Amino acid sequence: MLQLSKSLTNVPIISLRLGGPVAIAVEPILNPHNLKVLGWWCKSPGSNALHILLVEDVRQVTPSGLAVNDESELSSPNELIRHKPVLNSHFELIGKEVKTKRHKLGKVSDYSYETNSMLVIKLYVARPLTKLFSAEDTLIIDRTQIIEITDHYILVKDTDVKVTEEEMAPATEAAPAA
Repeated sequence: MLQLSKSLTNVPIISLRLGGPVAIAVEPILNPHNLKVLGWWCKSPGSNALHILLVEDVRQVTPSGLAVNDESELSSPNELIRHKPVLNSHFELIGKEVKTKRHKLGKVSDYSYETNSMLVIKLYVARPLTKLFSAEDTLIIDRTQIIEITDHYILVKDTDVKVTEEEMAPATEAAPAA
């Protein structure tokens, strides 16, 4: 099932052992190489330090929050050596410029993700003011259209369809009857 990115922010983390909230998942951590949700930056009550909850440590996603066994599922960023490059990149998808090889399309205003795989499936791109009065004020880009993701922009395939003169010419012969 597809969900919007807003369902990933400020979500309570509920301990099944304690039966109550143990932290808040402040914002998702996205892997820029495959656009997969790796986990969440979390804040525990009474602690100023940020912790991380990995997706694989979540037992169940419920309407009331993310269910985990207990608060030991929260890790310190220093403990996650394997994920260090992604954590240090501080990749932000919202606000990232989206362009084709020929022109700028706009900036990512939202995204949707698939709840089972936690992969970002669609990007919602807000058009710049100069193109705001066109028929489409928001573009929807599928993950299959993405060519490259950098620190500064997301490069996507051109969607313009080039039609040759041959294709535009009217048919000269009638199709044979079957």
